[in-house]
Amino acid sequence: MSFVRIGEDAEDAALLCADWMAHEIQRALFTQDRFSIVLAGGTTPKMLYEQLASGNYNKKIDWTKLHIFFGDERYVPFTDERNNARMATEAMLSKVPIPADQIHVMQTDVPPQEVADNYERKLKQYFGNNKETFDLVLLGMGDDAHTLSVFPQSPLVHNTTQWVSHIWLESQQMHRITLLPKAVNLAKRVAFLVTGKSKQFALRNVRNGIPNPSLYPAQLIQPYSKQLYWFLDNAVM
Repeated sequence: MSFVRIGEDAEDAALLCADWMAHEIQRALFTQDRFSIVLAGGTTPKMLYEQLASGNYNKKIDWTKLHIFFGDERYVPFTDERNNARMATEAMLSKVPIPADQIHVMQTDVPPQEVADNYERKLKQYFGNNKETFDLVLLGMGDDAHTLSVFPQSPLVHNTTQWVSHIWLESQQMHRITLLPKAVNLAKRVAFLVTGKSKQFALRNVRNGIPNPSLYPAQLIQPYSKQLYWFLDNAVM
């Protein structure tokens, strides 16, 4: 079962997502002492992060109980403007009172395989024997229906054993480190934030098309909890 919320434009979609996230965090922290979130990279969620760091939401969330993880990372230094953790830090994390040791970035100063191995080990230590992983995973989707760093025709589409891996993208001349669907599908809640007319075709095929994850990798996201949310704008519909 999936839940759909549609905003008038990208800003409105981000606002709907921010409302939902703040509510889910508040509700969960009545019964648990920490809340784990996976942040998405790319350009779409930046507006959402800026809203969450604003006065409207800043005081609604107990940031000291949040643990931040990342869905994927470009294998570039934190100082590089393409780095996802840098974007999230500038837009939100540097503006809210999250303890530094609760922000779990994917380090990019060791070889890519080591980065992936270290991050998978960190996740499995954090979650221990729990049957579920993250409290909330935020995802984006590209024009080509990729999510995380799982792109069409990538060998990662068929990786059903690991939680984290890496891939060399010839088109970008870059390594990328990424969570895999196996870890995401164990989350309690998963939300896609997708906006813009350029993603209409991808969205239609991911949500309503014949299953073909080799062409539409975002179809691989099917949380066992059945808690899948879509925050969209009118342009993408």
